[in-house]
Amino acid sequence: MTSTNSPARAGWLAALRSYLLFVIPANLVWEIAHLPLYTIWQEPLGRRAFAVFHCTLGDALIATTTLVIAIIVFGSAAWPLGAKQYRRVAVATIATAVGYTIYSEWLNISVRRGWEYSDLMPRLPWVGTGLSPLLQWIVLPAIGFSIARRAALRVASVTVRASRG
Repeated sequence: MTSTNSPARAGWLAALRSYLLFVIPANLVWEIAHLPLYTIWQEPLGRRAFAVFHCTLGDALIATTTLVIAIIVFGSAAWPLGAKQYRRVAVATIATAVGYTIYSEWLNISVRRGWEYSDLMPRLPWVGTGLSPLLQWIVLPAIGFSIARRAALRVASVTVRASRG
């Protein structure tokens, strides 16, 4: 078996692809679903569509950046196949995304006033951040990491079997 066909390398690539191919479209769906929780819901369709597109691009950037940071800081050659490394990267990615979300929501609502929550948005009392964007960066990455881990283990298993036979 060569290093270019190693189970770890195959698993790593499968994990990245699976994670991002789930998380980015799932964020698009989430953005559409929680639009009524923002005042832009009352705006014309064109503005809402632009907001969804813009926010989904931002979500793709957040998802990719937080994952890369977590892999750089906590990843190893055993990621994502090693359970300990997998958990470290998953927790760090989610924690970084949640931290950024709290900051971004505060900055864009309180400082820049780029958007506003509608009365329908449940908020965390101690920080004022909307519950929906926080859940977005806990639920979607958690599901994405579950999918990514299964994909990595499946591909690594196939790679091992292929190298033996």
